[in-house]
Amino acid sequence: MKERAKSMDNKPADNAYRVLARKYRPQNFDDLYGQEPMVRTLTNAFEAGRIAQAWMLTGVRGVGKTTTARILARGLNYKTDTIDQPSVHLTELGEHCQAIMEGRHVDVIEMDAASHTGIDDIREIIEQVRYRPVSARYKVYIIDEVHMLSNQAFNGLLKTLEEPPPHVKFIFATTEIRKVPITVLSRCQRFDLRRIESGTLTSLLRKITGLENVQADDTALAMIARAGEGSARDSLSILDQAIAHGNGTVDSQTVREMLGLADRARIIDLFEMLMRGDVAGVLKEFRAQYDVGADPSVVLSDLADFNHLVTRLRFTPEVAQDMSLSEDERVRGAEFAKTLSIRALSRCWQMLLKGIHEVETSSRPVQAAEMLLIRLAHSADLPTLDEALKAITNGHSAGGSAPSAPQGGGGGNGSGGGATAYAAADAVSGQMVQRQNNGGAALRLAEPAAQTAIQPQTIVQPKAEPAPQAVRIRDLNDIVNLAGNKRDLQFKILVKNFVRLVSIGQNRMEIALTEHAPKTLATDMAQRLLDWTGERWMVSVARDGGGQTVAEVETARREELVTDARADPDVAAILAKFPGAKIIDVRITTPDDDTELEMQMPDPGVDSGDLDDED
Repeated sequence: MKERAKSMDNKPADNAYRVLARKYRPQNFDDLYGQEPMVRTLTNAFEAGRIAQAWMLTGVRGVGKTTTARILARGLNYKTDTIDQPSVHLTELGEHCQAIMEGRHVDVIEMDAASHTGIDDIREIIEQVRYRPVSARYKVYIIDEVHMLSNQAFNGLLKTLEEPPPHVKFIFATTEIRKVPITVLSRCQRFDLRRIESGTLTSLLRKITGLENVQADDTALAMIARAGEGSARDSLSILDQAIAHGNGTVDSQTVREMLGLADRARIIDLFEMLMRGDVAGVLKEFRAQYDVGADPSVVLSDLADFNHLVTRLRFTPEVAQDMSLSEDERVRGAEFAKTLSIRALSRCWQMLLKGIHEVETSSRPVQAAEMLLIRLAHSADLPTLDEALKAITNGHSAGGSAPSAPQGGGGGNGSGGGATAYAAADAVSGQMVQRQNNGGAALRLAEPAAQTAIQPQTIVQPKAEPAPQAVRIRDLNDIVNLAGNKRDLQFKILVKNFVRLVSIGQNRMEIALTEHAPKTLATDMAQRLLDWTGERWMVSVARDGGGQTVAEVETARREELVTDARADPDVAAILAKFPGAKIIDVRITTPDDDTELEMQMPDPGVDSGDLDDED
């Protein structure tokens, strides 16, 4: 900070306001918050003289990729009266430091790949690297958002990147590392800049508010750090806005109103009502938060965050030491962690995760949020599926016969009572559950009283009806075939072209979607599998991985058949007989029949009908 103050004193007076993100941009490696592993690696490399030729900096927006690139360029060209070698200990301004940090040094060329995507821009770099730097030690090329370069541009850069002149260094920055070709990554040292922890961000914000002589309470700074989601730039931008919104004072109420956040204490109260099953209290509290400006999706997201916090506290109590947590979150969260079961917390998490997406995409977000909260409160006192089935089984085993319907309110509270079995059966999605025992006879619940009064000798055991044929889903081909049988051609095409299978198990499936896949495709798959198979499937989406799509497999198979057909002697003879003819398709008519070939005859003097391969 002393160095920054000194450098600012050397500048002419300027009345233009500089936002906090620019005013307090790090000037050296010591100012980089939350990136200690990268700083340690670079320090050791510089001290040992093992300086790479190219670096790849990746991370989410606002963690300091471009700033790190400039600091690295400054370290490469560091020169003072006493130091004339690359260094990471930038204790004072060097000969080139100010110009590099301001982005105006002639030997440090910054290029935005978003606006310079073509091979012509890379060709210009290739032509310039042969010339030595004008005044600095190294000529440094900083290419931001490098993933936006075209394939031709990447290919044109490969040779220069692999064997650059000794006076040239490359520094790349990107938020989409998966879009950078592996051939480029293999030629760079990669550094993943991490999200900055909330506690570290809170400390940074507290330091800056002190330098700006702004009064800010810790709760407000913790809220800003949490809203920044690990990005220093986003957090400072929010702080800038909060200072203006509060007229020089930053308090929790001001930040809450500005961001449309819910009060954390009231979120915890809402969570407690949900866990008690108090539907009326939940709806009243949600409306009260909505009336004071809280966004419905933000309320649900805060509920999900607190649910996650309680789950973490159950297994790792030391999480409560996080500086970004309020006192209510620490104390009441620990109490919930001791009393709530993991099954209840997991069920609440799954429902919130799905419900938040429904609220964000709904045309009536308030009503959608209220319906979700009603479902959450209603499910709080319901048993899990395993508990329900166990209760039903215990109800039948008690007394050796099916329990009769409960009369009045005297159902009993034992595990073998009829009321327990009925409550458990009603809990499983409102459906009566039947299970097959080892002998094959079906357990049946709640036989009508009129049937129990029939004489035993007149009872004829009904012939067991055959169980419906189960639909087996083993891979994507089964889903495609099932969609064809159900005449849902649009869904069939979507699955064939946009879905990659990662893994599949018992009513669970993990998929990866291609770039242009509809956002709701995974949800649609789960709904159709439920409708078509009668079983509930959990379909999750992975960020990457998975095999080929069905369409890609079919295309590869077709190309393989065409290649095999072209190698067939008879087909080769036909192609030689008719110059210009080519195979355009190969079809498998039936598993027992031979392959049928279609050949295109461009010569108008030759009949262009289909030729069948009889081999």
